[in-house]
Amino acid sequence: MSTGGLDPVVHPIARLSICALLASGADWLDFAAVRDSTGLSDSALSKHSRALEDAGYLEVRKGAVGRRPRTWFRLTPAGLRRYTAHVAALRALTT
Repeated sequence: MSTGGLDPVVHPIARLSICALLASGADWLDFAAVRDSTGLSDSALSKHSRALEDAGYLEVRKGAVGRRPRTWFRLTPAGLRRYTAHVAALRALTT
């Protein structure tokens, strides 16, 4: 069976969940919001976000709110394109 337009970077369910959340319209989401919405542990989110970042699909911004360090995520234009193509390929497999 051909995998068509499936993207091996996006395909793992944790990464697909991260991309789906970030593609839903928000510009930047903070680490805690992504963690809580996806149900991932801190370490799992760190691991999967690094893979997405290394592939150029995710942009990471670090800063602080008051004295507390914060991390924010957003999809890059390439990440949004690859996520959209991946979802289209999944839909094609089910029809």
